[in-house]
Amino acid sequence: MELAAAASEPATGERPVREAPLEARIWYATLLTRVRGLRPAERLLAGEETVAREPHRLEAQAARLLCEAEIHLAVGRLGEATAAAEAGLRLASQAGNRGLPPRGHVVLAVCSVRSLDLTTGLLYANRLRDAALLGQENLMPGQCVWAAAQALEARDGMESVAHLLKGILHDDVLTRELLLSQPAAAPWLVRAGQRLGDTDLAERTVRTMSRLALTNRSFRSVQAAAEHASGLYARDADALEAASARHLDPWARASALEDASRVRSVRVPERDRAVDLLRRAADAYLSAGASRDLSRVQSRLRELDDHGGRPARGRTRVSRLTDTEFAVAELVSQGLTNGRVGSQLYISPHTVAFHLKKIFRKLDVTSRVELARSWSRILVEERADRPATTPEPDFLVRTSMARQAG
Repeated sequence: MELAAAASEPATGERPVREAPLEARIWYATLLTRVRGLRPAERLLAGEETVAREPHRLEAQAARLLCEAEIHLAVGRLGEATAAAEAGLRLASQAGNRGLPPRGHVVLAVCSVRSLDLTTGLLYANRLRDAALLGQENLMPGQCVWAAAQALEARDGMESVAHLLKGILHDDVLTRELLLSQPAAAPWLVRAGQRLGDTDLAERTVRTMSRLALTNRSFRSVQAAAEHASGLYARDADALEAASARHLDPWARASALEDASRVRSVRVPERDRAVDLLRRAADAYLSAGASRDLSRVQSRLRELDDHGGRPARGRTRVSRLTDTEFAVAELVSQGLTNGRVGSQLYISPHTVAFHLKKIFRKLDVTSRVELARSWSRILVEERADRPATTPEPDFLVRTSMARQAG
């Protein structure tokens, strides 16, 4: 980081001040992004809009766009992240560069999974997995495997990616590159180990992350990741809440709050605190554009409400839909056929038709045409029925999805 900072500073001396090379500024901005120094990274990239036709300039502009995509993803601007990544990949292709595409593919895979577009997520997951496992030109193999694992896990479950996760943790280079660059990776791996019953995976992650934190004390993102991973492994809710406050990454902050809620929810006296933490997690997932995670939090909040001894809330028509029914209604309202909806959600067209019948009954509509025509109005009614204070999770999920659909 110190060397990159020095290289990105304007050249001074006897000659007039010269601006640092574009490549040096892009590289320093990329390193800053990995440790979530996002504002200085954006300042370094500001004003670099011109695309020259020389191959080396195309490569530099491609790298700039891919760094911008990583910044957008880190703050939850998924649409902007996708657009920047796609533009960067086009320039990398024109320049014939094969080392840059994995960076764009990681962004596109993660954006797709978080926004519930599993079809696109799996497309890039397969490319990332092949690039990492076949040893193609790639400076970030750990991040590639991690991004691929997230997409594959979303479709097939955690057991389907166990072999990929073991491969990461048994290669020191892969491990360090991933854990230092992605603040959410260490707790994700600990969580995966717990779900798989693989104590070795969880322990190795915590041990490695703790060692990295000791040798990189100046980076807040690394300290937060270590605290999060250790708190999750020890099921220490206080440590998890502290990690959420330390995280600079909104998605990682949300996952720490969700983890703290899950720990507290097993103790009846702490059930109300667990609900409050989960609502805060929903708010943070909303700021990160993570519809898939919002949907999971919503389901969990329903469970806590059902079993927490509190009176049931009033239910609007939309809130009576299950998560799958809402997803079907959302896609059908956009004009997708049952076949395309089924492909998007990994269910059969027959199952889509079955869900539609229940949706029609719950929303009091009689056809998909009427559903498409009235869906936006129904969402507005849902929003109007909510109090003006902190939004409920149902509203947060609907707001995020409606924004993406628009």
